[in-house]
Amino acid sequence: MAILSDIHANRQALDATLRAVREAGAATIWCVGDVVGYGADPSYCLSTILARSERCLGGNHDLGVTGEVSLDVFADLARDAVVWTREALGPAGRKTLQRLSPADPDHEVPMFHGSPRDPVWEYVLQVEQAREALEDRRCPLTFVGHTHLPSAWRLTPDGAMETHIPVPSGPMELTEGRWLVNPGSVGQPRDHDARAAWALYDPEARTVEFRRTPYDVAAAQNAILEAGLPSVLAHRLAEGR
Repeated sequence: MAILSDIHANRQALDATLRAVREAGAATIWCVGDVVGYGADPSYCLSTILARSERCLGGNHDLGVTGEVSLDVFADLARDAVVWTREALGPAGRKTLQRLSPADPDHEVPMFHGSPRDPVWEYVLQVEQAREALEDRRCPLTFVGHTHLPSAWRLTPDGAMETHIPVPSGPMELTEGRWLVNPGSVGQPRDHDARAAWALYDPEARTVEFRRTPYDVAAAQNAILEAGLPSVLAHRLAEGR
């Protein structure tokens, strides 16, 4: 199955990723949230990912668009994009977005947009944050998003922490212990690699494989500029930040 996160209304990145998912033979998609925000095609991305996903979370930008979190907590660029997205989606789109929760804790493989402790806002960036998240969830595998950075951590049976950053190439075996995995961002990677980031999860083989997919960055940039969104949201796509 394919694990996607942080699409951020980037139609070009989503379409390229979905093609790559099909080519990889993945029949199931899970989305870890932030379907909209920043990008120029929120309606398309929302309808497409909901039609394709078996599970789909809402992220902080999604909740900002629906009004479930205050605009005051967003930085200026993000707030401007949230306001624009509210209008672009309209009442029907916002109602659809309200169906998405930032946490799905009761599944065999839990998912949280941010972290188990704070599904909306916590960025799991440091090893101690990962440890606290893994100690909170007593299960072999948990998926998170939000940071836009592909990453993986393991809490071993003897209580040691392993950090897999940068992520390995090829399938990574989910050995004994507890794993916290972030597939990175489809629509706005922030690891200085402009390609869409996502992951393949094979529950039978117990592996996760981090993938990168090129897409038409220039077309995504032009769509942002034509929509009247802040120009930095377009420029940053080419820089992977």
